[in-house]
Amino acid sequence: MNRAAAEARGRRAERRAAWWLRLHGWRIVGERLRVPVGEVDLVARRGRIVAFIEVKWRDRAEDLDLAIDPYRLRRVAAATEMLRHRFARPQDDIRIDVMLLAPRRLPRHLVHVWQP
Repeated sequence: MNRAAAEARGRRAERRAAWWLRLHGWRIVGERLRVPVGEVDLVARRGRIVAFIEVKWRDRAEDLDLAIDPYRLRRVAAATEMLRHRFARPQDDIRIDVMLLAPRRLPRHLVHVWQP
């Protein structure tokens, strides 16, 4: 798969994840945020919780278990540290979540996978 196709697939996965989160009461407050140390796919708020979310798509559901590793989570955590002041108030709880998506499967939302 070339870079453009992978980018388009990632954007579709992020739109699907955002739709799922909205259906579950979240408000999307940021998308595709890049900073020098990493990137965050989605930032969502529900009440006092602000979730910085990594979205992963795999063509086979069996491959989702290997989609996230400590290296990727460290990059999301570093980006979260740089971005948190833009989205969170002092009293908010901040967490890092992961959304795993595959064809013909409901999205899987893993909550609080890393402590920023």
